[in-house]
Amino acid sequence: MDSQSNFAKRVFQVAGIYGIIVLLPQYLVESSTGLGLETPIGRPEHFYGFVGVALVWQFAFLLIASDVRRYRPMMLVGVLEKLSFGIATIVLYVNGRVAASVLSFGLIDLILGGLFAAAFWSTRESRTPA
Repeated sequence: MDSQSNFAKRVFQVAGIYGIIVLLPQYLVESSTGLGLETPIGRPEHFYGFVGVALVWQFAFLLIASDVRRYRPMMLVGVLEKLSFGIATIVLYVNGRVAASVLSFGLIDLILGGLFAAAFWSTRESRTPA
């Protein structure tokens, strides 16, 4: 495996494992105090839907890591997944709607999105003149 593929593989492995570690416990903390929320979750289907979809994406990242050349196009979709949460948390934080702790997770997602883009770029086919 070349160094570019190894970089991409590691980025997606770390992202997938990190995501599982962060998201899985959220299934157990819906109570109003468990997440440090001021009010109870009013729409539990949105909460569990978010956690479930986000958790599934972590397994997609592990799949991408298993064969970065084969699943390379999915890397760009992974960038979008990271941007969707990262940008949303910035907007919500600026408007006083989420705590700094939530913003920190959004910023981590933006960093991971940048690493996903770098992984995509680094695994492009090099074209050498024949």
